[in-house]
Amino acid sequence: MDRGARSDGLASELIERVLSRLGLSAPPEPSLDGLKALYGAWCHRVPFDNVRKLIHLRRQDSAPLPGDTAPDFFEAWLRYGTGGTCWAGNGALQSLLHCLGFDAQRGLATMLVAPGVPPNHGTVVVRCEEDRRYIVDASILHGEPLLLDATAASVIEHPAWGVSCAMREGHWILRWRPLHVPDGIDCRIERLQVTAQSFQEAHAGTRAWSPFNYALYARSSRGDTVFGTAFGQRVELAGDGSVRRSPLPPQRRAQLLIEEFGMHEALVERLPADLPLPPPPSRPP
Repeated sequence: MDRGARSDGLASELIERVLSRLGLSAPPEPSLDGLKALYGAWCHRVPFDNVRKLIHLRRQDSAPLPGDTAPDFFEAWLRYGTGGTCWAGNGALQSLLHCLGFDAQRGLATMLVAPGVPPNHGTVVVRCEEDRRYIVDASILHGEPLLLDATAASVIEHPAWGVSCAMREGHWILRWRPLHVPDGIDCRIERLQVTAQSFQEAHAGTRAWSPFNYALYARSSRGDTVFGTAFGQRVELAGDGSVRRSPLPPQRRAQLLIEEFGMHEALVERLPADLPLPPPPSRPP
């Protein structure tokens, strides 16, 4: 690689550092096997979390939200061990894949948490061998690429992070397990390609309200287990299929983030206390 900046803003030196931290000794080939290697490493090393976002919003910082660009996301991950929420994490993943030669696009989706909810989720779609498309999502962290097949359901079998995908009413619908809803929710793919600007605008739009603006949420994988915290609860989706929940008191949050997520203590010390989740602006109180 040359050592200059790439067209989308990721310098070759930064890419090399990211790949090393992911445990990859060389850039993966832009093939399905290469995608499996990179995404598998990502799922076990890059968390989904709102740590930097909570700090940013609570201090009323008017700068772009943390992770709004791929360089900012990766520099923070390398320094602090943090990830980001969907627009930041998936934007960074798409940028990295694109720089490595993959045909990767940002996608738009909707987490169907309520009837009539507008698109609220960014994802990544990669076109690989035989012109097939695969989802690799930096928020769901499903371990391996998920095939988008219009003729049959696709399934990643795993008792903790397993997902399924099938076409319904003209849309691919993913079924997955958030920490706070381990029985599963649906994610509907709306568009297979949107611009980086669309991601940044959607990200900025969450400043006014998002479920991740008030209380700590962090998700990662370790071995065969998905673990983390969701809205005051410590949650584990275990490799045997069981769900373990327990309260996470404020004094234990730092221990979880530092000891189990590997986040930098100096950053974690700046994390504000959780606040109650208010209703979305469009809904009556």
